[in-house]
Amino acid sequence: MEKPVLLVMAAGMGSRYGGLKQIDPVGPGGEIIIDYSLYDAHKAGFDKVVFVIKKEIEKDFTDIIVPRIPSGMEYEFVFQNIDDLPRGYTKPDGRIKPWGTAHAVCAARDAVNSPFVVINADDYYGRDAFRVIYQYLATAKPKDKYDFTMVAYELGNTLTENGYVSRGVCETDANDMLLSVTEHTHIEKDGDGARYTEDGGETWDELDRYSAVSMNLWGFTREFIDEAWAGFPRFLDRALSENPLKAEYYLPSVVTELINGNKATVKVLHSADKWYGVTYKEDKPAVMQALKKMHECGVYPQNLWK
Repeated sequence: MEKPVLLVMAAGMGSRYGGLKQIDPVGPGGEIIIDYSLYDAHKAGFDKVVFVIKKEIEKDFTDIIVPRIPSGMEYEFVFQNIDDLPRGYTKPDGRIKPWGTAHAVCAARDAVNSPFVVINADDYYGRDAFRVIYQYLATAKPKDKYDFTMVAYELGNTLTENGYVSRGVCETDANDMLLSVTEHTHIEKDGDGARYTEDGGETWDELDRYSAVSMNLWGFTREFIDEAWAGFPRFLDRALSENPLKAEYYLPSVVTELINGNKATVKVLHSADKWYGVTYKEDKPAVMQALKKMHECGVYPQNLWK
């Protein structure tokens, strides 16, 4: 089997955060979050990274990210384009929102030809997460179904004090096989627990803070991209009639469809590391403090780039 590739989704501009948060320094030496993912992924065995970005931010990434890529790690840029649609479909008038995470992965269909791991550019996943998912993909044996995997985190460890978040809540069986992922786009802390709304806050439902959630750390075989692209017209048929300006094609929805269609299994892995993210500007100080401690404790060297 070919070595797994790292696919970084970095097309989002961080609208709630207020800027291009993917290149905002958070480490004690001026490191940005993607530095830690590249460092940890390279240590785990990845030697190629594909960045999914908007064309408009290519220069930022070329100037800032490329010099930080570990020596010996190949890289490539691909562009998520809102007009990248199957034949016969056109962008609705007034649509400016990207088509979502599954569409972002489809943007790499000409760049990825091996198993691959998907991550967000603005999330800190931890070294152990990259180690376990790389090992799973690198040692997987052929099966009669697609053999996918993901690293799950505890919901309570992925919430912020500063607003709402979007999370894919996972249902698993006794063997840690994924049964379904339900994407909730508005989850908030609620005391020691969590709650979500689907109607703008008019009604709320509780969530267990210990629920396993997806932070978009997925491991797929190359066939996933073909399946996601093939399913895109079905999504568009619904989206263009129900919510043409804002509907998004999510990775978890594609995964769940393949599970329900008996075409794929997904092994849920668990990381010993804590997830960190900067969804809002107010989240940044806590992330900076956590990373500073990791450098001081020797988890990371003083300078990641040496």
